[in-house]
Amino acid sequence: MAVWKRNLFVVWFGCFATTAGMSLVVPFLPLYIGELGVHNTAAVEQWSGVAFGATFLLAAIVAPVWGRMADTYGRKVMLLRASLGMAVIMTLMGFVQNVWELVGLRLLMGGVSGYISAAITLVATQAPKEKSGWAMGTLNTGTVGGSLLGPLFGGLLADALGLRHVFFVTGAFMFMAFVVTVLFVKESFVRPSAEELKNRPKLTRREVFARLSNPRTVWAMFVTTFMLQLAIMSINPIVTVYVQQLSPHSRHIALMAGAVVAAAGLANVLAAPTIGKLADKVGQQRVLVTCLAASAVVFVPQAFVQNAWELLVLRFVLGLFMAGLLPSVNSLVRRLVPDDIAGRMFGYNQSAQYLGNLCGPLLGGQLAAAFGISDVFFVTAALLFINAAWVWFNLGKQPLPQVPRLRHSHK
Repeated sequence: MAVWKRNLFVVWFGCFATTAGMSLVVPFLPLYIGELGVHNTAAVEQWSGVAFGATFLLAAIVAPVWGRMADTYGRKVMLLRASLGMAVIMTLMGFVQNVWELVGLRLLMGGVSGYISAAITLVATQAPKEKSGWAMGTLNTGTVGGSLLGPLFGGLLADALGLRHVFFVTGAFMFMAFVVTVLFVKESFVRPSAEELKNRPKLTRREVFARLSNPRTVWAMFVTTFMLQLAIMSINPIVTVYVQQLSPHSRHIALMAGAVVAAAGLANVLAAPTIGKLADKVGQQRVLVTCLAASAVVFVPQAFVQNAWELLVLRFVLGLFMAGLLPSVNSLVRRLVPDDIAGRMFGYNQSAQYLGNLCGPLLGGQLAAAFGISDVFFVTAALLFINAAWVWFNLGKQPLPQVPRLRHSHK
C-alpha cells in the first residue's frame, strides 16, 4: 500500500477518535455537572453551555498556532502531541471534584487540540493531485463520523459504566490513536536546524497571506467552511422543539430528534468519498459551487414540512450535498497554498470550522426565539446562497494557479 494511503487510514482513525471524544459528553454533561454539586436547573444549563463551548472556543484560537508548529517541526509531531495530550486530559476529567475543574480541563482540551488540522495538512500534501478529492472526502468521513457517533457512544457508555468511566474509556481510545500514529504514520519531513530556525524570519499574519497567489480565494474557502458548520449546526438548539411541533402525539420525541440530527451526518459519511472522487474528475470548483447552491435549496422546504419523517428525509438529502463541501475546500486550499505554510492555512480553516460549531447553535436559537423556527431555515438558506455566489465570483471558470510543491513519495 502506498505510504500516503496508509497514512490516510491511520489519521482517519485518529480524527474519528478526536471528534468523538470532543462531542461524546453532549448527552450526559448536565448530569455530570449535577454530580459535581450544581443542582439549580438554570445553573446546570449555564455551566453545560460554558463547558461544551470552552473546548471549541480555545481550539479555534490556537489552531493556527499549532499549524505554524506543524510547518516548522513536521505534521506527525503535531499528531502525536494532540492525541497524547487529549488522551491525558480526557482521562483526568473522570477525576474532577467540582465544575471549575471540569471547565478548566475542557478549556485545556481545546488548547492541546490540533490533530484534525495536522491530519488534513499531512494528507493534503502527500496525496497525489488526481486523488486529492477522494483522499479529502475519505478523511472527512472520520471527522463527521466521530461527531455523529460520539454522543451516541457517550450515552451508551454512561448507561452501562457510569458517567466517570466514560472519560476513562474515551481516554484509552484516544491513546490508541496516539499509538497507531507512532507506529504507522510515515513522514519524510526535513526539520530545519537550530541555526536555520534562529535566522528564519518570523512572518506576520499579513506577510503569510502576502505569499499566497490568490488570497481572496483562500479567504472564500475559510468563509465556506464557517458557513458549512453554521448551517449544519443551526438546527441543533431547536430540533427537539420542532420535532415536537411536527409530531405532538409521538412518544419518541427525543429519539426522532436524534435521528433528524444524525441524518445529515450519516449521509455525509456515505457520500463524501464518492463526491470527492467525482470532484477529482470534474473539478473541485464546480462541485463546491453546485453543492453550496443545492444545500441552500434543500434548506427551504424544511420550513414547510408536515411531519418529522419529511424533515428527516430532507436532512439526509442535505447531508448528501454537504458531503461535497469540506473535501472540495481542503483540496482547493491545497492547490493554492505553498507547502511550507500549509499547516498554518489549514489551521485557519480549522478555526473557521470550530467557530461555525459555536455560532451555528447560537444563530439558530436566537432566530427561533425572535422570529420563529421557519426563519432559521430561510436565513440559513439565504446565507448559503450568498456564499455560493461569492465563491463563484472568486473562483470563476478559469483554472486556478498552481503553487510550487515539495515532492512526496506516493509509493
